[in-house]
Amino acid sequence: MNLQAYAILCITTLIWGGNSVAGKMAVGHVSPMMLTSLRWVIACIVLLIFAAPQVRRDLPAIRKNWPLLLGYGTVGFTAFNAFLYSALQFTSAINAVIEQAGIPMVIFVMNYVLFRTAFSMAQIAGFTLTLFGVALTASHGDLTTLLSLELNQGDALMLAAVLVYAGYTVALRWKPEIHWKSLIAASAFGALLSSIPLLGWEIATDRMIWPDMQGWVIVAYAGLLPSLVSQILYVRGVELIGPNRAGLFINTIPIFGTLLSIALIGEALQTFHIIALALVLGGIAVAERGRPRLPEDVKAQ
Repeated sequence: MNLQAYAILCITTLIWGGNSVAGKMAVGHVSPMMLTSLRWVIACIVLLIFAAPQVRRDLPAIRKNWPLLLGYGTVGFTAFNAFLYSALQFTSAINAVIEQAGIPMVIFVMNYVLFRTAFSMAQIAGFTLTLFGVALTASHGDLTTLLSLELNQGDALMLAAVLVYAGYTVALRWKPEIHWKSLIAASAFGALLSSIPLLGWEIATDRMIWPDMQGWVIVAYAGLLPSLVSQILYVRGVELIGPNRAGLFINTIPIFGTLLSIALIGEALQTFHIIALALVLGGIAVAERGRPRLPEDVKAQ
């Protein structure tokens, strides 16, 4: 079960790393809220074709839990991507993917504050390493800028994205007992509904950019892989090893995203990026090795 979860979560974070690069490549080719809305239009159409029979079977449970399911879509799907795509208007894709490494630490804190989830000193040490890596990236290599809160607008938006996705991950513990197809379909519908007001704001403020050819390629990628495949895999990964351990794999997003950023859009790798990557990788290794044994660990053996 552990090996299956690790493989699933690595594929998930590879796709998410690509999502950040795609968001950077979208700048000037499709506006952030248009991209957010169109990706969920595509996702909902695909789900309508492939998930409709299962959704009909789970309809009573969906109706009973519709506020929660729509909330998953609003927070985990729309809000996160709206912050991400907006952030990439102002910061680099490498910065964005490294800053996403802060998500596991926030998950850890939320789980402890809300549910007193068990933790170890090794996990604290691991999350501390991650925190330094994220702080180094957000400050562009100069930690003194954090003392005066002089953050790039894009980096500040990425920190908001970190908060909302951590909240979504923690809230998955309350997901109803329905088929994964129904869970993703209901959440995607919630994402589509909640993206419409944001698109309306973008149009009203004359910031909307209709996608050109490159924009449509990016929309198609975002609508199929990050919107569907990765969400399905992430939910499965959380089911297998729990939110704390699954969240740690978000730390691999910087690796995949950095490599893709260099290869596809030619972004420069700075010294502070390398140090930050080492910190977040060290954090995941320390926290995973030193985690307390939980019921799901025993079950996985």
